[in-house]
Amino acid sequence: MMNTIVQAFGLVFAPDVLIAIVASAFYGLTVGALPGLSATMATALLVPVTFYLSPIAAVATIITASAMAIFSGDIPGCLLRIPGTPASAAYTDEAYAMTRKGQAETALGICLWFSALGGIAGTLSLMILAPVLAEFALSFSTYENFWLALLGLMCATLVARSSPIKAIASMLLGLLITCIGIDNPGGVARFTFGSTDMLGGIEPIPALVGVFALAEVMRALTEREPPKLPHRRLGSILKGQWELTKQYPKQQTRGNIVGIIIGVLPGAGADMAAWVSYAMSKRFSKTPEKFGTGHPEGLIEAGASNNASLASGWVPALLFGIPGDTITAIAIGVLYMKGLNPGPTLFTEQASSMYALYIIFILANIIMIPLGIMMIRGASFVVGAPRSAVMPVIMVFCAVGAFATAGNNLFAVYCVACFGLLGFVMEKNGYPVAALVLGIVMGTMVEQSFVTSLIKSDGSILPFFSRSVSSVLAAMTFAALLWPVFSWTMEKMRERRAVAA
Repeated sequence: MMNTIVQAFGLVFAPDVLIAIVASAFYGLTVGALPGLSATMATALLVPVTFYLSPIAAVATIITASAMAIFSGDIPGCLLRIPGTPASAAYTDEAYAMTRKGQAETALGICLWFSALGGIAGTLSLMILAPVLAEFALSFSTYENFWLALLGLMCATLVARSSPIKAIASMLLGLLITCIGIDNPGGVARFTFGSTDMLGGIEPIPALVGVFALAEVMRALTEREPPKLPHRRLGSILKGQWELTKQYPKQQTRGNIVGIIIGVLPGAGADMAAWVSYAMSKRFSKTPEKFGTGHPEGLIEAGASNNASLASGWVPALLFGIPGDTITAIAIGVLYMKGLNPGPTLFTEQASSMYALYIIFILANIIMIPLGIMMIRGASFVVGAPRSAVMPVIMVFCAVGAFATAGNNLFAVYCVACFGLLGFVMEKNGYPVAALVLGIVMGTMVEQSFVTSLIKSDGSILPFFSRSVSSVLAAMTFAALLWPVFSWTMEKMRERRAVAA
């Protein structure tokens, strides 16, 4: 064991591996902070580069760039209310509310500090619990995936600051949008209206960029006096983070656990982990009324969760070659290309390479803190610039990001424009755009899991409730669905008692 660990350190601290880690770290931070460029895209663009790298250096670039991009997506969310990646969309409003209150450095510090801690926690789960977690992930079939995805959708009602009815309406609109195209179990063209561009459906990235980034630009154009941030110069980024760590240990631990569990489930990933954790934080909080007003509690839990899920998503990928999310799907291809074929024998025949992978995960999350502070300092100048100069640049980034993500297809740019207008109108009328994005992100998983399950059961719905894990997830889903009704009923009863008294 000791010789294996020493060999692993030797592999990691080779000059080419260290250069690859540092270079991919800056690259991931830059890509993640640009609206429209996701962590998945950052990883995919690195694949051609890995052809010329050693096996450990190739895997190091994937790990480091994805971890940095997931965190870096929080920076424009905090400063401009524009999430850089889909994983940041769940708590963008919360982070931006803290910025408007003059706590920009606190919000950014929370995102940085707890992302790093969450990534380390996920790595420890990868090291210690890999076989157990992988067995748990394999017990999930399409029945459990359906309830898990539906439970993620119900988060829209739990995190909504406005009426739960409006949140559900926004989510259903998102589900309707996912029906567009032929990417469905039946392979039937739906809602395409004869357009060949719409056969491929609506990608989540253009929708996310439109409803958040472009809608924000439109709001800036329509406001006579754009809102001023309380102060421009950021103070110490990590000041007070240790106190928050001691103040919210349950939230951080719960976020790590939820992120680790969701990370090992095929097809889930950091996006769902962030939504579920933020909803759980609000549900179990003693002060849920503070959520959405710049409260750090939900930000801590969701930030810890999405980075924890990133590391734990490698568990099924390494043990069975089953991708936990889109990033590990790309990573599996790189592993096969470099001769590190996923499977149980990987942990015995190439143990030093596996320990090297663990060390890279920990190292990436450690260097995330100083490099993240540098990135935040650089990005803070954007906040100090005039909005008349910033907004056109953001529009260009939105168009270029959508165009590149969609395979150089101009249709994605049109989608950004349409969703920008939609997001602007929804915000004006009190409909949460985050619920719309959640429906778009989760809709495909819900439909495919549901239809596949019905095919497997020959049309019977009993397996959805008879399987042990599936029944528990079903109960949790119905509880989340009925919670707004229960809360409304209890509130009405309290009002009647107050009137009677």
